[in-house]
Amino acid sequence: MEGFRISEASVVFLKKPRLKEPILIEGLPGVGNVGKLAAEHLIDEIKAKKFAEVYSNDFPPQVLINDDGTIKLVRNELYYWKGKDKQLIILVGDYQGLSARGQYMLAQAILDIVEKYGTKMIFTLGGYGTGVEVEKPRVTGAATHIEIVKKLKKYGVNFKDEPGGGIIGASGLLLGLGMLRGMKGACLMGETAGYIVDPNSARQVLEVLTRYLGLDINFAKLEEKALEVKKITERIKKMEMAAEKSEKEDLRYIG
Repeated sequence: MEGFRISEASVVFLKKPRLKEPILIEGLPGVGNVGKLAAEHLIDEIKAKKFAEVYSNDFPPQVLINDDGTIKLVRNELYYWKGKDKQLIILVGDYQGLSARGQYMLAQAILDIVEKYGTKMIFTLGGYGTGVEVEKPRVTGAATHIEIVKKLKKYGVNFKDEPGGGIIGASGLLLGLGMLRGMKGACLMGETAGYIVDPNSARQVLEVLTRYLGLDINFAKLEEKALEVKKITERIKKMEMAAEKSEKEDLRYIG
């Protein structure tokens, strides 16, 4: 990478695997970090291998500190996996682009890569913000073609009866721009409060995706994270209730 300069979307290939019509799965940070958690868990479970890094001057101007004290420039990463009858490219990363132009440039750069491998299908993963806690999150969907809608309904995916709304960021752009290149796809969104990382919602999304793809993975680590988050939220609630009670008691002594 000597003399390497970062533009709006600069790709560094660590290796160039031979792939045939891999399915693209996107899981970048977003509402409740649902997509990011789901995609990273999938990478760990199927032992996908990293083959490319994507840098951009539209990412936040910072580096991240690793556990060992070293630093890394913020980036997106591409992983690949070869199964018996399916191949995958999985997109994860630290951030999405900060501007509309940056978002478009990054999405086009990713599509340029997967198009060369013959990608015909895209799944984008994310959260569907409800503003309140959801004990049993449903998976809401949107797709490029009606036949995909019909198929995903068989897997329990909920589709809005009323028109309207939108999908912001990479989860929407990859599908919309992909359509212009002849690709099909769907966005799977897990219901989530939106204000806290939600492993429970990520599990629901990943269950639908893996069933659709015919993959068998373990969800134990996501379940552990969900329990940790539940304990934290319960602790916060107790603290808020205690503070509220204390405030009311204080008011009794005024005047």
